[in-house]
Amino acid sequence: MFGLDGGMTVLLLVCLLAACCFEFINGFHDTANAVATVIYTNSMKPLNAVIWSGLMNFIGVTVGGIAVAIGIINLLPISILVDQSVSHNVAMILSIILTAIIWNLGTWYFGIPCSSSHTLLGAIFGVGLAYGLLPDSVAVALNWDKVKDVGLALLFAPFFGFAFTMLLVMILKKYFKKSDIFDEPKKKKAPPVWIRSIIIGTSTLVSYTHGSNDGQKGVGLVMIILIGLIPMKFAINHNKSLDKLNQQVTYVESVFDQVNTIQLSAIDRASMTVIKEKIDTIQARTSGLTSFDQLKKNESFILRKNILIFSKEYTNLISPRFGEQSIVSFISNKDKRKMNAMVDDIKSYTEYSPFWVILMISISLGLGTMIGWKRITVTIGEKIGKDKLTYAQGASANIIAASTIWVSSLLGLPVSTTHVLSSGVAGSMVAKGGIKNLRMKTIRSILLAWLITLPVTIVLAGALFLLFRWLI
Repeated sequence: MFGLDGGMTVLLLVCLLAACCFEFINGFHDTANAVATVIYTNSMKPLNAVIWSGLMNFIGVTVGGIAVAIGIINLLPISILVDQSVSHNVAMILSIILTAIIWNLGTWYFGIPCSSSHTLLGAIFGVGLAYGLLPDSVAVALNWDKVKDVGLALLFAPFFGFAFTMLLVMILKKYFKKSDIFDEPKKKKAPPVWIRSIIIGTSTLVSYTHGSNDGQKGVGLVMIILIGLIPMKFAINHNKSLDKLNQQVTYVESVFDQVNTIQLSAIDRASMTVIKEKIDTIQARTSGLTSFDQLKKNESFILRKNILIFSKEYTNLISPRFGEQSIVSFISNKDKRKMNAMVDDIKSYTEYSPFWVILMISISLGLGTMIGWKRITVTIGEKIGKDKLTYAQGASANIIAASTIWVSSLLGLPVSTTHVLSSGVAGSMVAKGGIKNLRMKTIRSILLAWLITLPVTIVLAGALFLLFRWLI
């Protein structure tokens, strides 16, 4: 398999199976977020709801892009993989996956709406930090710029869910005071058709956006496995043209050579120097080669690293800065457009995922979504507020959750579907009856899980990583 010997093939299959297990657990752990309102309001029967949600999750992963997956991959600098042996890469991968599975199963068992996003990211942070503590470590442990972006997204998304859902419910209360949409669900009785359509439609959006965001985390995890264990095949997209890559970087270099660097700021001059160094390295590494298949392990890593740095420095270079003259002032619009298109294409040499990976994760998430929904559904539907969830509250929480997740996916940022939706339900309860309308015991449990997930998973993943490195 992929030219590996028997032992490495077994290791690869074990890691891929573990990644599918994580995504399967993610599915049944987070199903409640999409089906809670549609089941609780009797808009769909439970079996139909989870099957429909599973299908929408599948579609969301398949067509939702890979921006979040790339963000997950880039949390760990490529230098960590370069500096480690294959056995150490296995230790890293297994510690991340096992930590995520253990914490997800534990919180699901106790019916706590915990975030799979927090769990996976905490595990990645833990491995990165543990690696940085090793005496022979020479690499940067984590991509701190990406960590900051992800951390802010995870921090603020629940507040957006709470505030905007509360606002939406208040608006609906003002303009639709006597509408049936504020009725509480009646036992085993479906709501009016128009209300039912709204609930099903908004729940469908949550399922789709959940797949397009949470599913991508699984894709990113699998790509870390493939890049770490088979870099010769997956560190670079072999479906892309090597000759085209050289032509593109050569063109960028020729345009930059025409710029008088004396007129640039010190920051721009430094970026241009780095870019030219990376172009020279890319050309040197690919000189005399006819395809990426001829690259060896370390050469694949080095080429990937240089493309990533080149892309990052180019983006920094052309980004306008307040009060400073940008390099784009010295480049024609035609060259600028052509370079931007080329650099976007160059990024696809490293920012990619094979379709079979996306399909494997989408099936795992979709199947998992069809199982294990009841525990957390009860928490979402009945235990966050003292009153029963009305149709308006359920639809509002769904709309805000789907919108928040959709925007985050466009920005390539992972967010917690669990926390966005549960905080939205809490916001709707406050809009209906004030803060006293919340069941504080449940809110404390959710907040506690939100607060301790990162530190627990960081410590657990870091400890497992150090243990596995010692054992393997």
